[in-house]
Amino acid sequence: MFIEVCKSKIHKVSVTEANLQYVGSITIDEDLMDAANLIENEKVQVVNINNGERLETYVIKGERNSGVICLNGPAARKVAVGDVVIIISYAMMDFEEAKKHNPTLVFPDIETNKIV
Repeated sequence: MFIEVCKSKIHKVSVTEANLQYVGSITIDEDLMDAANLIENEKVQVVNINNGERLETYVIKGERNSGVICLNGPAARKVAVGDVVIIISYAMMDFEEAKKHNPTLVFPDIETNKIV
């Protein structure tokens, strides 16, 4: 049996941009991607703490050390610049493997979106 478990999480970052006219996705600072073990095009869930919205999209690599968190396309309607979001990725694992799995959790500075 396989189950879906939390693979990684970026906990509480501030949205720096919302670009409605861009083809959908979320742009994430490459430093945050590396720290959270995320790769470009990986599916993520974005949870907006300010308004309770939840959405799924895929990751686009943002400029390293920029602090960028940008919701693009239709997802831009679910956030406002300055909103605080949590970004979560999941993985399918064998049940026994999942029992031993430890997700990668990142807690950046909420003001700058930089790794502390």
